Amino acid sequence: MLCSLLVAWWLRFDFSLPYRTILFSAAPLLVAIRIATLTSFGLLRGWWKYAGVRDGLNILKAVTSGSVIFWVIMQPILHVTAFPRSIYLLEAFLTTSLLVGVRLLCRIFAESARESISSGKRVVLIGAGSAAQTILREIGRADSGYVAVGCLDDNESKHGVRIHDVPVLGTVDQLPGVLRSKPAEEVLIAVPSATSAQMRRFIEICNQAKVTFRTVPALKDIIAGQVTMSQFREVSLEDLLGREPVQIGLDSVRREIERRVVLVTGAAGSIGSELCRQILNNNPERLICLDQSETGLFLLEHDLRSHPRAAQMAFCVADVCDSDCMAGLLSERRPQIIFHAAAYKHVPMMESNAQEAIRNNVLSFPALLDLAEEAGCGSFVLISSDKAVNPTSIMGATKRVCELIVASRPANGMRCVSVRFGNVLGSNGSVVPTLQHQLEKKQALTITHPDIKRFFMITSEAVALVLQGFVIGSHGDILVLDMGEPIRIVDLARTLIRLSGRPEEDVEIRFTGLREGEKLNEELFYGYEEVIPTACDKIKRTNGSVQDWAELCRHLDELRASMTVGGAAPIRAKIKEIVPEYSFLVEELAHEVANKRAHNQFSAVAGND
Repeated sequence: MLCSLLVAWWLRFDFSLPYRTILFSAAPLLVAIRIATLTSFGLLRGWWKYAGVRDGLNILKAVTSGSVIFWVIMQPILHVTAFPRSIYLLEAFLTTSLLVGVRLLCRIFAESARESISSGKRVVLIGAGSAAQTILREIGRADSGYVAVGCLDDNESKHGVRIHDVPVLGTVDQLPGVLRSKPAEEVLIAVPSATSAQMRRFIEICNQAKVTFRTVPALKDIIAGQVTMSQFREVSLEDLLGREPVQIGLDSVRREIERRVVLVTGAAGSIGSELCRQILNNNPERLICLDQSETGLFLLEHDLRSHPRAAQMAFCVADVCDSDCMAGLLSERRPQIIFHAAAYKHVPMMESNAQEAIRNNVLSFPALLDLAEEAGCGSFVLISSDKAVNPTSIMGATKRVCELIVASRPANGMRCVSVRFGNVLGSNGSVVPTLQHQLEKKQALTITHPDIKRFFMITSEAVALVLQGFVIGSHGDILVLDMGEPIRIVDLARTLIRLSGRPEEDVEIRFTGLREGEKLNEELFYGYEEVIPTACDKIKRTNGSVQDWAELCRHLDELRASMTVGGAAPIRAKIKEIVPEYSFLVEELAHEVANKRAHNQFSAVAGND
């Protein structure tokens, strides 16, 4: 600053320094003002090697305001009219140039040094927008461990532009060629707003180029400026859902849950545990997490113990089939809202354990509803499944029977609603974790049929549907989320192979044949069901098939009686009476009945002998 004043004076008076008394009298005042304004704009701290456009603008503001203050003090206040007016402008120009120039040189030297000695991982960015700029600033840190060699963007107007000194080299399709000229070890997908279709295209191109890739966190984190290199993640299956994840507003949920006692059965499961997390966020008076799995509840408690509202939780190891236990628990806890997620769900396992599927999923349900009503529960939400539509499995049939119970049972002061949805990505024991485990073990991927399809949703979608159903559903309603088009499991497997970084031809896909009770395609609605819009665009309502409640109770009593006969044939036959759409291998049932009849005849003959 003093140098700028001296040089300005020297230039003004043809390379001489006359009127030195005025010069050196004004110098301390100018220096003090400059230091004060630079400090107020934060320019006396920070690393010059990271200086950018914002620093340049702050320098301009600080110098301009300082010059104005200096002039006001010198002219209107002190009346120093002998001080040359041209010096005010010339000194300001020189000070700005020096402050900007020093910082620019420091950054140039720092960039040059880093390029010459850096040993970090070389990366190419897909995207040249605001997210890429944030990431490149992060990469510019000496300890980031990354070196950006270039960006790719389909917006041709950006080609040739340099972002934080990193060039935009071309379109995304040109990635293979770019990697040949500028080798890199990894691609960072810096397009947080990309659609599922765009993300699939990026992944296809990365696989063609045989390069690993990762994507940035959510857009809200980019906007908040919270992105660091450690937050880069592998491309998740949610990015490849085949559609955009459905966002359901849950503002109304808080008003219904806040300061109320809520019970979640099956709380240790994939849906139940996420329900507990979301309900806890809505400030219930008490959240009761119930499951028969002690280990599962222990892990859930461990996961939620750091939650700010953890003190509002209670964990109960109990079996919903134990009426005495549930009666005592409901009478003591008095839940006002119940989310019923407790059920056996694995189709092939339940086919060979039909009696247990009926006992757990169906026969315990009416008793639970009665006990909940007696305890003063106002709302009861049943978790159903798309396997309840035209079921071919015992598991799907049990879910359909429960839907019929909810639809047919008189309200009597307790509103009951069912929610029906498809497979949840990554849930315990589902297809995705199974395929991922096989990939990790370098085993063949086993799929039952090349054409088998399923509806998929992510856990947050499923839970949002359950919570929204609790708010908007009327008694007896079945609510269904718009889940887009079903996805072929073989396509899902190929996507997982690509995500693993292995060529498709290196991984065997083995088709094992449909398992007992399994369908090629799932459905969301029966043909006779009327699909009705709701207040939420992505959720549809159907009133289902209402049966006479007394008649349905009679069927359930007969179903209970069939459990004592032995074998699955009587159970399947009775389920078929309750759910006419239920279909199964008739030949297998006939064979089982014939074997039982032959066994009875043999026993009779043996008895006569």
